Amino acid sequence: MPDAISIGSRLVGPGEPTYIIAELSANHGGVLENAVQLVEAAAAAGANAIKLQTYTADTITIDHAEGTFLIGSNSPWAGRTLYDLYREASTPWEWHRPLRDLAHRLGLDFFSSPFDVSAVDFLQRLDVPAYKIASPEIVDIGLIKAAAATGRPLIMSTGMASVVEIEAAVETARANGIGGVALLRCNSTYPAPIEEMDLRTIPDMIARFDTVVGLSDHTIGGMAAPIAVALGASIVEKHLTMSRAHAGPDSGFSSEPDEFAAMVHAIREAETALGAVRYGPSSSELGTVPFRRSLYVVADIAEGDVLTETNVRSIRPGDGLPPRHLDDVLGRRTGRALQKGTPLRWEDVRD
Repeated sequence: MPDAISIGSRLVGPGEPTYIIAELSANHGGVLENAVQLVEAAAAAGANAIKLQTYTADTITIDHAEGTFLIGSNSPWAGRTLYDLYREASTPWEWHRPLRDLAHRLGLDFFSSPFDVSAVDFLQRLDVPAYKIASPEIVDIGLIKAAAATGRPLIMSTGMASVVEIEAAVETARANGIGGVALLRCNSTYPAPIEEMDLRTIPDMIARFDTVVGLSDHTIGGMAAPIAVALGASIVEKHLTMSRAHAGPDSGFSSEPDEFAAMVHAIREAETALGAVRYGPSSSELGTVPFRRSLYVVADIAEGDVLTETNVRSIRPGDGLPPRHLDDVLGRRTGRALQKGTPLRWEDVRD
């Protein structure tokens, strides 16, 4: 199993509690008070961290309205230019410090997705405990080098990425930093169809890349996350909005606070249900053990009589010999008289 990584004071990885990230994204709607409410809602819902996205329209694209700079019809942002979308969706950099301070007061880790080297440098000054590389940026080797060089762990989403591209990103992160790597299974559709999540990829990723693995979940609803945890995910990231009714680039596929809290609860229940490898009765089952089947005398037997299928049977309760010994005792004689309802013991059977 891969080694855990450290994010702030928390260990994140196999055997540790699932690390749950609330993605603020563009759901602040350009209003700082909305961002404050989202941080508070994340803490109340049971998240471990709040994550921002650190870019400007000019650091992520250019102001151009032709070709693929114009978003196509198969997108929730159809008809807009990339520049216009990112200008609306960006989080002002001057908000980062007050939101970080609020997150820390509420017990949340605070970090972000940088989209260029200037954002890495900016976040480094805020002493963030980790960096998140977004799915489209997993092919940006220069960005991964810069983020890894900070010595902090990198969490990289893998939506759209091939095995070769993931391998290159992991190798780059490991070669340029000491913070460790986590990969997130992700479908980069907004919202993501549940039938295209392919969560069985999670255990394969753990074995193939020898990293901590989690899920970046863009589905509507909370089903995917606990399933991912059951399959070995150590991290779950999901977008948080105060209301999907709010107009905004990301609100339509985000979870509302009560939904996010329900997902957290389901994840914690899944962790509890997974438990540990165990055979034999649990502590709660000990009281039920006596009601298993065993060998009993079901008709009075005189001393020296033969044990037969008419006077010995496998029945409940479980005070007699285990049922597997029925063939061993049939045809043998008793060492003493036995009354109906007596649990059969080895001392009752002649050698």
